[in-house]
Amino acid sequence: MLKYFYENELIRFCENTPASWSEAITLSCQTLLEKGMITQQYIDEIIACVQKYGPYIVIVPGVAMPHSSEDSQGVLGTAISFTKMSQDVVFEDGNDEKNARLFFTLAAKNNEEHVENISKLSEMLMTDGVIEALMTVETMEDYEDVMTMFDL
Repeated sequence: MLKYFYENELIRFCENTPASWSEAITLSCQTLLEKGMITQQYIDEIIACVQKYGPYIVIVPGVAMPHSSEDSQGVLGTAISFTKMSQDVVFEDGNDEKNARLFFTLAAKNNEEHVENISKLSEMLMTDGVIEALMTVETMEDYEDVMTMFDL
């Protein structure tokens, strides 16, 4: 998975701390938007879902997986992007378990691809040390080192 992000140029480092979780989601979607995989509609849907259902996208402390339903009209292709924020993004005041710095944004044209993406991403994130290593990454060179270290 780490090689996938790298080879497909789906990595972004945000130097400026987003003012809100919704701004962080918008930033995490920019790579997919620029590559023509999603439209602004999909970004708006993700934000609306978090407003309605709470921070369901924070899958483990420090890691968010922004996504909406797989039948969204705003999804034009299937991909996952990786965005590293410079600081933790707070989704729920007083609940550090719902802070995130690593954003893996999913877009999928159908349910099968959606489930496959989540499975591959989950497998990578369950590899001992990957989350911690990605938390320290600040440059593409750092990312390359982590990619080499884990061979994922």
